[in-house]
Amino acid sequence: MTFGARMLKTGIAVTVSLYISELLGFTPSVIAAVAAIFAIQPSIYRSWRYFLEQLQTNTLGAVIALIAGKAFSNEPIIIGLVCILVIMICLKINMEETVGLTLVTVIAVMEASGQWHFALNRFLQMLIGISAAFLINILFIPPKPKVQFLTLIQSVFAKMSLLLRTAISDEMKEAVSREEKQGLESALQSLTDKYKLYEEEFKKLKRAAFSDSRSLIVYKQMLQTLHKGREVLDTIDRHYFQSHRTPEWDAFFDSQLEILMKYHEHILLKFEQKLKSESSEMDLMEEQNDQFLQTFMSQYTETGESMFRLSIVAAAMYDYGFQAIRLNKLVEHFHRGEESRENGQG
Repeated sequence: MTFGARMLKTGIAVTVSLYISELLGFTPSVIAAVAAIFAIQPSIYRSWRYFLEQLQTNTLGAVIALIAGKAFSNEPIIIGLVCILVIMICLKINMEETVGLTLVTVIAVMEASGQWHFALNRFLQMLIGISAAFLINILFIPPKPKVQFLTLIQSVFAKMSLLLRTAISDEMKEAVSREEKQGLESALQSLTDKYKLYEEEFKKLKRAAFSDSRSLIVYKQMLQTLHKGREVLDTIDRHYFQSHRTPEWDAFFDSQLEILMKYHEHILLKFEQKLKSESSEMDLMEEQNDQFLQTFMSQYTETGESMFRLSIVAAAMYDYGFQAIRLNKLVEHFHRGEESRENGQG
């Protein structure tokens, strides 16, 4: 885990909720702080959804707890049964994410043994914590999944490129390779999460321009291409070194991986508009990708398990190249659309 904006905002939200609670005379103010900790979310949409859902389930939980506390007092077994009831209701209305904080509300309210003014005190503290976290989250360094996704792309590609460029030659030390693979897996998962947040925000808020809709398609293909590259790495680990191969075949596969890495890097630079418009070094990649598979199928003479293993590796590399070619076409189409829009506006 690394220190980031979300951790900083959690600390600020806790501080703000404590100050507000003390200013309004609510005690113990720690309840507001606990609510603030739960309420920080990774996107603006999720912050808003979480705020609304917590408002509903906490109100419901407080009412049930108030009634139960008034009727049965605050016996531990009663509190436990009320918690079970509240959990069942939250699951029934598809708000399981709110269960944790809602149960804190239930326990805090039931502690008041049905005394409504104490129960109201506890409930308002919950609202202070949730509201403070919501406002801090959208006003102070607001979550930007799109920006975070684009920032991570190059980092994930760099990790994958290093591993794939040394995969066939097996030059990297085993311990270093294992550490790099774990780093790649973690970074790729983080990238996938950022994409899902951006896609969710785009679809739910429905406030993005048409260009954002096209960019979403490009980002999805970027992610798909990186996943295919990771699959090539996994396939090499599982099958390549268990097959019979010659130095010539090592050089053949290694050369194709180098071409794929260079092509993928070329696309990312093209998307960032860092290349000259006349740059066309990799225009023949589609033909090159087909030629790679045809050469392998026509020249590899082994039979049996070794043939099957190398065929799996070759197919994975071909699929990775296919996805990269598709990404290149989407990037070109995206930039042409942007240029046409700008010219039309001009």
